Amino acid sequence: MRMNRTLETLAFDNTHARLPEAFHARVQPTPLTNPFLVSFNPDAAALIDLDPDEAKRPEFVEYFGGGRLLPGSEPVAMLYAGHQFGHYVPQLGDGRAILLGEVRNGTGEKWDLHLKGAGFTPFSRDDDGRAVLRSTIREYLCSEAMHGLGIPTTRALCIVGSEEPVYRETLETGATLLRLAPSHVRFGSFEVFYYRRQIERVRQLADYVIEQHYPHLAAEADRYARLLSEVATRTARMIAQWQAVGFAHGVMNSDNMSILGLTLDYGPFGFLDEYNPSFICNHSDGRGRYAFHHQPDIGYFNLRCLAQALEPVVPEEPAQAALETYEATFADCYWSHMRRKVGVSESRSEDQTLIADLLTLLLADHVDYTSCFRALGEFRLTADQEKEPLRDFFLDRAGFDAWAGRYRGRLEAEGSRDDERKMRMNRVNPKYVLRNYLAQVAIERATRERDFSEIDRLREVLRDPYAEQPEMERYAAPPPDWGKTVIVSCSS
Repeated sequence: MRMNRTLETLAFDNTHARLPEAFHARVQPTPLTNPFLVSFNPDAAALIDLDPDEAKRPEFVEYFGGGRLLPGSEPVAMLYAGHQFGHYVPQLGDGRAILLGEVRNGTGEKWDLHLKGAGFTPFSRDDDGRAVLRSTIREYLCSEAMHGLGIPTTRALCIVGSEEPVYRETLETGATLLRLAPSHVRFGSFEVFYYRRQIERVRQLADYVIEQHYPHLAAEADRYARLLSEVATRTARMIAQWQAVGFAHGVMNSDNMSILGLTLDYGPFGFLDEYNPSFICNHSDGRGRYAFHHQPDIGYFNLRCLAQALEPVVPEEPAQAALETYEATFADCYWSHMRRKVGVSESRSEDQTLIADLLTLLLADHVDYTSCFRALGEFRLTADQEKEPLRDFFLDRAGFDAWAGRYRGRLEAEGSRDDERKMRMNRVNPKYVLRNYLAQVAIERATRERDFSEIDRLREVLRDPYAEQPEMERYAAPPPDWGKTVIVSCSS
């Protein structure tokens, strides 16, 4: 049952704080200087039964700017390790984020309230524990954009800004982001205890994850192997969706991989503009480890890291079977998504070649990925091929004509009907994605002018990215020339 709760009556159930001290450090947020509300997301508020009018109270920015503790919360910084750019780092943890507590809503769902930018913790190392307004805007918008696309993700409740100076590449201002997720346990949460040879902690964490999030496995004798297999399946499905929609994560370290298969930790992300499988969205990734076309393999690498960490409780043979599940699931899901993107409703042997050849044409002619697939829904079986609007996307007209002839034949072979096919395709080919230049415009208005209206406008557009929104047509445009050179890095 849904209800509207006040900030003081949220229903906390802090299961992670009840784990032994080995799993976290008890901390207190550090208040921001002169906090103010930048943006509030009523859709996320509904997840924890929070009355949206609560955002109008002055106490709201105190609670989510680190100045006051919510009644019932038990703040902790979570411990984890991880493989960063392929190298194991023995201790990471919440260095600039604090798990305030866990709220159960009226339907029994549990949501972590994770405050990013909340200040120094024992895991901050040389960091200041802060986030900047620029990076919080990016995560706030992209997590909600991914949800609109139907991709598993963390959510975002609000951004609180401040006048506090924070230095990254330049001097910026500090901010906090309240992130929501059913859990923030990561692959690296298991790795830290495996490499410390604290095997009982590995088992204890696995039992906790099963109890809280995979309860159907609790009575199974091979529950840990089944857990690994389910995590592999969820991860494969998520990354297949990333690839189909053209999303690049940018920092797929094992500590940024969710045990629930959620898109986690938005830093230097990017959506494809011109189709380029070698796209690197992270300026800090000089060798292209996390380039767009590497993401499926990196997902496999990270699952091998998790399987290694679970080795004390998952024997080699079922662990290998789980990894094979990842590969098979990814392939099945990816090609299923791509068939839907081109509008075929049956699976045939020639489909993969047909789709791959279209992507080759996109690459050769620097065609915009999102715009082209959206326009493909307008393809008509009876149209004069030379008047086909999609043809104008390509410089190689003869190459496109040859492909279009094959495509037309494929559609005719399954009795495809234009209007019905367009409706199906428009439900899987978004018109709007969070292109980096759109986020940059919102960031510049917010940081230079304290104008936050573009943040809210983008959030509204991206809530329903598959719908035609005539008044928002400009947000569907490929980037202008300056927008093609927006640079994001690990500080993003």
